[in-house]
Amino acid sequence: MTIEEAELRIKTKLPRSSRSSKRVMEASGNVFADLGLPNADQELLKARLTLQIYRIVKQRGLTQTQAAKALGVKQPHVSLLMRNRAGTFSIGRLIDFLTALGQDVEITVRPTRKEHGEMSVALF
Repeated sequence: MTIEEAELRIKTKLPRSSRSSKRVMEASGNVFADLGLPNADQELLKARLTLQIYRIVKQRGLTQTQAAKALGVKQPHVSLLMRNRAGTFSIGRLIDFLTALGQDVEITVRPTRKEHGEMSVALF
C-alpha cells in the first residue's frame, strides 16, 4: 500500500468535520521528541536497546523465565521488556542485559558541530 492509498483510507474513515481539523507534521525521527516528552533522546535510546533485547530473546527461542535467569531479573521484568516497557531500567542496566546475552556493546564519544550532541545506537 502506498502512502497516498493509506492517506485516502484514513480520510475516508474520518468524520467530515474532523478532516479539516487534523494537522500533519513531518516526523523528526524521534517519536518521544515529537510528543514533547522529557528526555526524548534517552527514551529513544532505551527503546532501541529494549528492541535489541527483545530480538535476541525471540531469536534464541527463550521463555521469559529462561531470559530472566540469563538477565538476573524476575520474570515479570522480562515481561515488561518484551512489551517495550523499559521505563524502570536505566540505559546502563539495559546495556548490562545485552552483555549478559552475549553481545558486545561499544560506546563512541566524538565532538559535534552542533550546540548540543546527540545520542544514538547502531544495531548490527
